[in-house]
Amino acid sequence: MVSTLADYFDALYRIEDPFGYRGRWYEQRKRELLLAMLPRERFARGWEIGCSNGELTAQLGTRCDSLFGTDVSAAAAALARARVQALPHVQIFHSSQPSEWMEGEFDLIVLSEMGYYLDAPAMATLAGRVATSLVKDGVLVACHWLHAFEAAPLLGDEVHDHLIRTHGEPAIRYRDHDVRLDVWDLSTSSIAEREGLR
Repeated sequence: MVSTLADYFDALYRIEDPFGYRGRWYEQRKRELLLAMLPRERFARGWEIGCSNGELTAQLGTRCDSLFGTDVSAAAAALARARVQALPHVQIFHSSQPSEWMEGEFDLIVLSEMGYYLDAPAMATLAGRVATSLVKDGVLVACHWLHAFEAAPLLGDEVHDHLIRTHGEPAIRYRDHDVRLDVWDLSTSSIAEREGLR
């Protein structure tokens, strides 16, 4: 499964931007929504699982002291490295999740447009491993396309259902006709409380 998935993405990434991350307003808007939904201005140690060609990674890098990006595709990882070369605190690795896992804990984990490429057992495993890798007040963000397509064993809603079974209901939700974003914030205080507004 993994080698097949890696081959699938390596073929797609023979061009630099097969999904139109750089040129489509839809993609720009989605990134801006995701970044706006982050409940903190900065994070100490983040991990973007499925970093693709690094467009979101570059923006997450401005919000993290240290950021790791991983992708199952060697071609995508190479493009992401080039995209973030001006950000020395961002590191990109070619690896496959959930079978390969980063050491240590994170206060931010982002799953963007990658969960539905896993089958249900692998997605359940990933959800469980994320739970063990978040610090006690960590943040998990999931963002997925809602429509079925041939390469995806799961629907976007099914991915988020797996995460809800493991992490409970998200603190922040967004949904439109095409995309769903959920944020799990393990902190017990609100943004207003942390800013001294109440």
